[in-house]
Amino acid sequence: MAQGNPVKHKKKTKSVLKNIRQTERRAAVNRMNRTRVRTAMRRMRAALGSADAAGAAKLASDTYSELDKAIRKRTLSENTANRYKSRLALALNALKAKK
Repeated sequence: MAQGNPVKHKKKTKSVLKNIRQTERRAAVNRMNRTRVRTAMRRMRAALGSADAAGAAKLASDTYSELDKAIRKRTLSENTANRYKSRLALALNALKAKK
């Protein structure tokens, strides 16, 4: 016997269908923006991990820019993006101090 409440389905009215289209479009845009941010962070972390201070410093500006764009487009919350930027900056400064 099934547990819980039965799933309620909305009728496929015009407004529901439009809402579904909008949601799919927004999800695609958010996925694209999130992917761009994650790729930039992955590249910078790779440069930091390989102790390439010059390469990481070059990538820092682009990575911070991608994070700021994600804030503007509301893909990431401001606190989350600032936390990422702060941790990357700390790692970069530690790498520079080490050299």
